[in-house]
Amino acid sequence: MIDASKPLRVLVPEGSSTSAREAITILGLAGHHVELCDPSRWCLARTSRFVRKFHHCPGLRTDPAGFLRFVERLLASQHFDVLLPTHEQGFLFARVGAQLTSRVALALPDFAAYRTVHGKAGFSRLLDQLGLPRPPTRIVRSAEELRAAVRFPSVVKTSVGTASRGIWFVRDAGDLNRALGDLESGADFADEVLVQDFIAGTTEKAQSMFCRGKMLGFHAYQQVAAGIGGGEAIKQSVSRPAIRGYIETIGAHLGWHGALSVDVIMPLDSDTPLLIDCNPRLVEPMNAYRAGTDLVDLLLRVSRGEIPASLGESRAGVRTHLAIQALLGSASRDGTRRDIIRECGRIVMGRGAYRDSTEELTPVRLDWLSAVPLAMTAVLLLGSPRIATRLARGGFGAHLLDRASIRVIEREDFLRDASTGRPGEGRDP
Repeated sequence: MIDASKPLRVLVPEGSSTSAREAITILGLAGHHVELCDPSRWCLARTSRFVRKFHHCPGLRTDPAGFLRFVERLLASQHFDVLLPTHEQGFLFARVGAQLTSRVALALPDFAAYRTVHGKAGFSRLLDQLGLPRPPTRIVRSAEELRAAVRFPSVVKTSVGTASRGIWFVRDAGDLNRALGDLESGADFADEVLVQDFIAGTTEKAQSMFCRGKMLGFHAYQQVAAGIGGGEAIKQSVSRPAIRGYIETIGAHLGWHGALSVDVIMPLDSDTPLLIDCNPRLVEPMNAYRAGTDLVDLLLRVSRGEIPASLGESRAGVRTHLAIQALLGSASRDGTRRDIIRECGRIVMGRGAYRDSTEELTPVRLDWLSAVPLAMTAVLLLGSPRIATRLARGGFGAHLLDRASIRVIEREDFLRDASTGRPGEGRDP
């Protein structure tokens, strides 16, 4: 572990994701000085006693060049030991490479490796190349190809998308027509679209940390109860040596450096885990932390050029929950005010699925300010349960990438435009 008597100054470049919120709690508990920047003044992570200072910045999606200039100026004007991307900023930071690492410690693979797993189509091809298991998948570029490729039931996905955006469950012709309408209206066929056979099973996530292709830490958990949009409301740590081996193969092949997470389906009719999606970043690290695997500490060490000893296996059976996700999930499933009150009671009293579970997103006993978003969510849902979907969409903010912003970042002249601030390519807050 990093010596808590020598706290690091850490800049977290977004605070709207659940992953950032949990990483900040772990950083704060370790005694590190945490500062945060985000395009939303009311982002989730701002309500934390562990955030020493907030910086309002341009949006990664709406103004990637301006966001980069803002971060660079912040690094030039203040001392930070580590830049800790917790979401899609990693795509931009990997693109600029040495431009940032000359100023601050940062752990990311090279841009080619990052691009390979950032898109679902690229990750699917990588799994084929490495001979790793995944659901039967077809990649299409038009409505006609999609109609020919789909087999009911299927899951249709855009190649780029996060937080459950760009995913359709297609069970019949009606679902297919609705998906086609959304894809065509969003011009998503300008990029690749995936069609995967639907596999009945349990959703799990596997998280890992690498140093130049060597795995240093691994953790896996299964979904016990779903929140809104398919996210986890309750999760429990599990032992998955086979999945560890798969991710070790991926990381070694790519020479991965930093955090790498993979979504997995454990089929009901098979013992073979199927890899479905990849997140080239840290994802909600608190369950791992509670289970004895501190991925945030590993990421800090790797960022600073250390080569830590590999961690042992996480403890299985550790249960954690996200109360906000649980309440949103209850409301989104046609929940009534009475249902929401009952869910609140179960969470507070630790009953039912919450028995022996600890809160990971808004740990009020550790961070009293985290009560603010939790209380606001409960009050708004009690006022109108139907608002759940709208509240969940608040997480799909300007801290995320879309197809247009990705193409801007990939352009050959992006670095020049970002440094010169050409009109139309960036604006300061």
